Formats: sequence, structure tokens, C-alpha cells
Amino acid sequence: MKQKDFTKGPIAQSLLSFFFSMLLANILQQFYSFADMVIIGKGLGDTAVAAVGNFTTFSFFVTGFVMGVTNGFSVVISQVYGEKDYEALRRAAASSVKLCALSALILTGIGLWCLHPVLHLMQTGQTLIKDCLSYGYVCFGGLAITIFYNLLSAVLRAVGDSRTPLLAIAVASGVNIGLDLLFLYVLDTGVAGPALATVLAQFVSVAICGGRLYKMEEFRLGKCDFICDRKLEWELLRNGVPMALMNAVTSVGCIFVQGCINGYGVAYTSAYSACNKYVNLFMLPGITLGFAVSAFTGQNFGAGELGRICGGMRAAGIMALVSSLILGTILFFFSEPLAGLMLAGREAAGYTALFLKFLAVFLVLLNLLFVSRSCVQGMGKPAVPMCSGIVEMAFRIGVIFFGLPVFGFTAAIYAEGAAWAGALFLNLASCLHFLRHKLSTCKL
Repeated sequence: MKQKDFTKGPIAQSLLSFFFSMLLANILQQFYSFADMVIIGKGLGDTAVAAVGNFTTFSFFVTGFVMGVTNGFSVVISQVYGEKDYEALRRAAASSVKLCALSALILTGIGLWCLHPVLHLMQTGQTLIKDCLSYGYVCFGGLAITIFYNLLSAVLRAVGDSRTPLLAIAVASGVNIGLDLLFLYVLDTGVAGPALATVLAQFVSVAICGGRLYKMEEFRLGKCDFICDRKLEWELLRNGVPMALMNAVTSVGCIFVQGCINGYGVAYTSAYSACNKYVNLFMLPGITLGFAVSAFTGQNFGAGELGRICGGMRAAGIMALVSSLILGTILFFFSEPLAGLMLAGREAAGYTALFLKFLAVFLVLLNLLFVSRSCVQGMGKPAVPMCSGIVEMAFRIGVIFFGLPVFGFTAAIYAEGAAWAGALFLNLASCLHFLRHKLSTCKL
């Protein structure tokens, strides 16, 4: 399994080969997350689904921060890899490990301490609180494993290796589903069992990704690589923290929406929890394109190949449109069966089906958002995505606050569409501006 050098070869072919193996990995990852919800729903009922959904809304505040930090670190690593400076590559990897270890300590404490107050702030029903806490304490207890899985997989993607994360997720998916069934149907652990299954499955992923990096000569870290390098650590944080804040700010909007939804009863809450799972599933091509564009842009930016970045944007944009058309058609015409797959209650399933029909129309905005935002990130401009996170939050909160009393559950998808449209405009305009400015500077 060799890593891919994006600075050479056909652009579309490079992106496609990287995209499909990574898409399969992301599908598998969402599959076992989706399988959690299906197994919980069928084994414990819609109330348990609502409880896990409430926790997931808050946990994205923490895990989204983690993903932002690690993806920001991977931008620096991809740029250094594009420059072929392997000494700097090892130092960047070592500094990333140190910073992630510190982040794990801090964020675990924050998650465990804030979980109960935030659930009350979100107006989580008393029937859901116990299950939310049982699921949440296990997940946050294993947060360090989640952090290092995100770091190791991000580093592998940065150097063009999409196959190892695929292998890791494939193995972890089987472990996760098997443990779900064991904990729920044999050991009768309640919702805490699937949470523990997820943590243990991620540990398997960490072992596989870490083993692969250890075998790569470029990442054979020595003691000298861990020597404090303030300039390098600042560069990592300069890219990682704004991207983390972007995710954190976006999640604040989601928490606000969840709180408003919770005020309308369990049917709304269960439906919104199911809808979020489907959003996460059907936006996988967009997320995957974003990862591919980030690695592609980072390597070529480090190598000074700006023309290839423009070509990569065009190819990724076409891929985003095609995937939106295909998946949007599935969502629109199969919304009712998809809703019934996860939810037993007729009212909640009806709300979910309505949400999915609207999602089919707005999906193209989300896919193009991932492409444009990742291009900006790959060029080392993290402030723009952070500002776009603020735009997303403002649009999402505004629409849901004023729209929910008027449009009912439909306002939830209006809020998503408005948030994605606002963030897309900001990132796309900034991406085109940065590329034009860089190209004109190079010509001079």
C-alpha cells in the first residue's frame, strides 16, 4: 500500500482513485454508526434513539473540535510532504502527537463535566436523560482513542494513503456490530453497550493506522523529533485551531436547533435524530471529496503547483454535482422506506420522510461546500472556514428560531439549506480570490 503523490500524474484519475477507496472507508464508518442506531432502535425503542441523538448533537461540539484540529494538522503535513522535506515531516508528526495528547486530556475533562448541564440546556426530556448520560460518559471516557484515530487517519490521507483507513474501518465495522449485538442482546447492557462497542472498535482502527505509519520510513520518529519547536507548533495550531473552532461554532447552531426541536416532543426529537443520521450518511461523498481536495491542494500548494489546484477544483466540482444528482434521486423517491427503517412511530417517520425529500434538493449545496472549503484549507487559509462556521451558525439559528413555529418540522431542513448556502458562498468566493491572487503573483 503506497501513498499517493498528488503533484504528478493525471489530475482526475488521481482524485478518483483516492476518492473511491476513501469513500468506501467513510461509508463503512457511517454504516457502523448507522447500525448502532438501527440496533438500538429495534432493541430498545424510539426513546433510546432519541437519547443517543441528543448526545450526538452535543458530542459533535467535542468530536468536531477534534476533527478540525487533526485535519488542520494534516494540512501542514500534506504541504511539507509536497515539498519533500521529510525531516520537517517527522517533526510535524511528532508535534501533532504531543498536541493531540494534551487535547485529549483537556477535552475528556470538558466532555465529562459539561455533559449533564448541556443536556438540560438542550431541554432534553427527563425520560431521555439517563440513557443520554449512560451513552455519553462511555464515549467521552474513550475520547483519547477517538482523537488519535482522527489524527492517524488524517496523516495517512495527507500523504495520499486512503487504503489503510479503509482497512481499519472495515475491520472496526465488523468488531463494532458484533459487540453491539453481544452487549445488547446477550449481556443486556442498555445503551452503554453500543457506546463501549464504538470505543473498542476505534481502538482497533488506531492499532491498524498506527502500524501502517510505523512501517513508513518517513514517519520513523526518534527522540530528536519530539524536541520542542515553537515555530512548527504555532503553524500546526494556526491551521488546526480555526478549523476546530469552525466545527465547534457550527455545532453550537446544531445544539440550539436540537434544543428547539426537543421543545416539541419525542416525535420531533426522534425524527430529528434519525434525520441527522441520514444527513451524515448521504453527505459522505461530499466529505470524502473534501478530504481528497484538502490532501490534493495541500501537496500541490507545498510544491507550488497552482495550476493543478485549479484543475483539481474543476474535477472535484463535477464529481460533487454528479454524486448530488444520484443520491438526491434516491433520497427523494425512497424517503418513506428509509424513514421506516429506523423509526417505528408513524408520526416520527412521517417527519423524517419529509425532511429527506427536502434534503434531496439541498444536497448539492453541501457537496460543493465541502469542496470549496477544503480547497481553502489546503492552501493554509483557515480563517475563512472558521468565519463560514459562524455564518452557518447564524443562518441555522435564525431560520429555526423564526421558522419552527410557522413551518413546523420542515423548518429544520430550511435551516440546514440556508446554513449551507451561506457558507458555500463565502468559501467559494474566497477560494477563487486566493487562487487568482496567487496565480497573478506568480506571473509577476
